[in-house]
Amino acid sequence: MNGPMNGLERILAAARFQPTDRVPFVPQLFGHAAATAGVRLADYLRDGRLLAECQLRERESYGGDAVFAFTDFGIEAEALGAQLKYYDSQYPDIVVPALAPPDDAARLAPPDPAAAGRLPEVVRAVGLLRAALGDGACVAGAIAGPMTLATQLYGTETALFLAVDDPARFGRALDLAAATALSFGAAQLAAGAHAMVIFDPAASPAVVPAEFFRARLQPRLTRLVAGLRAAGAPLIWLNVAGPTAPILPHYAEIGADIATFDYYVDAATAQRLLPRTCLAGNLKSLDFLAPAAPIGPPVAALIRSFADRGGFILSSGCEIPPEADGAALRALADAAGAETRTCRG
Repeated sequence: MNGPMNGLERILAAARFQPTDRVPFVPQLFGHAAATAGVRLADYLRDGRLLAECQLRERESYGGDAVFAFTDFGIEAEALGAQLKYYDSQYPDIVVPALAPPDDAARLAPPDPAAAGRLPEVVRAVGLLRAALGDGACVAGAIAGPMTLATQLYGTETALFLAVDDPARFGRALDLAAATALSFGAAQLAAGAHAMVIFDPAASPAVVPAEFFRARLQPRLTRLVAGLRAAGAPLIWLNVAGPTAPILPHYAEIGADIATFDYYVDAATAQRLLPRTCLAGNLKSLDFLAPAAPIGPPVAALIRSFADRGGFILSSGCEIPPEADGAALRALADAAGAETRTCRG
């Protein structure tokens, strides 16, 4: 390690358990970038150039080591035929799923990332972010994991009943979702993404049992990660929020380079369950809704708990909401910088 590192170098080193000049700092700021820039969230989610501009401005404001070409969890479902309702300051809702309860996902094909729905705008945003940052910061693309997209295709309640009552048909929905993720992810990698984040909130033990994850989701996630690796992904980040302790040990088997752990899982437990996987977390996202939240102590505790281990990225356990308070985020950035300077010494 010679001199200061840039954001991409820092994250790559942490993922490889190599020395870093400071702990990588990657708050999960997605739609908040629109709020920072004073633009409508509905516009941000539909315009790749605007998304890229807002992400760059967000990075200037808070100094993160990564930017995210992520819109919302409805983008793949919309490209497959779902109807969404958009809002000025909150994420869109799926109002008509792509599949009715009797439908079979086998009748659908993965959407074309160059033409379907808003997928081309995300690919465009990746290219613009990479052009602006080069290799100076991590450009993270994003895809919905198999369980999340499969539940969106039918609607969550219908999908969960289907998973129990007709597992073969639900399996075909999972397979379509995984194929969609690989196609969309590969397009983002080709556009210049350094990392691919697999967001799969519906895979959380808060939604499905850990045994379902192991039997039905782990094999598909393993194949997805292998496919992304073959498509050139330098970093693959598996991001599942909630009480994930029962499934965390499987992340290493899946092949993820980075694993999110949420505030439900303490740092010591996460380290025990994933001793050789880079961990990202686990600040409570809702704490950033209040400007007076005590940000410094949890930041200090987290960084110190990984001081001997390495392999850590300071982050939130899930997305920091679009309506988060700017003062709280500035306090986070200040605390992260102060604590990592102390630890370096």
